[in-house]
Amino acid sequence: MSRPLDAYNLQLFTAVAREGSIARAAACEHIAPSALSRRLADLEAALGGALLVRSPRGIALTDAGRLVLARAERIDHELQQLAGDVQALGDEVAGTVRLWANPSAVIGALPERLQALHGRYPRVSVRLQEGNTADVLRACLDDRADVGVAVQTDAPPGIETWAFADDPLMVVLPAGHPLARQRTLSFAQVLDHPLVGVQVGGSLHQTLSQRAAALHRPISFAVTVNSFDAVCRMVEAGLGIAVVPASAASAYAGTRRFVRRALDEAWAERQLCVYALRKTPRLRAVQALIEALRAPA
Repeated sequence: MSRPLDAYNLQLFTAVAREGSIARAAACEHIAPSALSRRLADLEAALGGALLVRSPRGIALTDAGRLVLARAERIDHELQQLAGDVQALGDEVAGTVRLWANPSAVIGALPERLQALHGRYPRVSVRLQEGNTADVLRACLDDRADVGVAVQTDAPPGIETWAFADDPLMVVLPAGHPLARQRTLSFAQVLDHPLVGVQVGGSLHQTLSQRAAALHRPISFAVTVNSFDAVCRMVEAGLGIAVVPASAASAYAGTRRFVRRALDEAWAERQLCVYALRKTPRLRAVQALIEALRAPA
């Protein structure tokens, strides 16, 4: 197996070819002539052929040496250009960031946070994928998502977490419903009525089912749909009442056809969080998105 090429050895070879002398090239490159000679020998061994003809008059390039010199000059130019391009990025934040978010975030505070990000960093674009909390965390762990926003939960090792927004659960009722006369409702009261459910198997559906089981009460879903706007439409039609995040209630049940009431349960005080796989350092665009999404201190 051939030895790997060393860019510094190519630089030294180019200096020798330019100066016509190992001693003069060594002086220009601030390296001992003996060390330079060893590096030239390493380069020739890596390439598998002689590049220089050494004589008392100095050095001359072999045919292979002339070929390597032409390529080495191009490589050096590209390396210098690469360094310049990276340095030019010094204060610029640009790129595409992969963001996964649950529906509550998408219809809640996320759009305004993304707008603020775009206003500050117009060259940062966000590729948004919607999923439930489990999907979001798995995408972050698998490095399919740079950043995630989902319901607060115990994050797996290697995942960093920041607060995003409060998003408590609320009860949405059709106008004129008997429970609408009360300012707050317990979950036991909610279970006395048919419910409109969302996303069977999703985190909210599981939470409600578990809480009903803890009360030793059956839970009755009159209909189950796949989105919060559909939930509110079913409530409006009188098919049942619903427990939904405050973000969904504000987005889809803000008219006089609905009544929104606080769910008076400690577990209803729900928070959304920002998640990201721990990396050092992070890409500037990813860090910019995290900072834009984090809740103000």
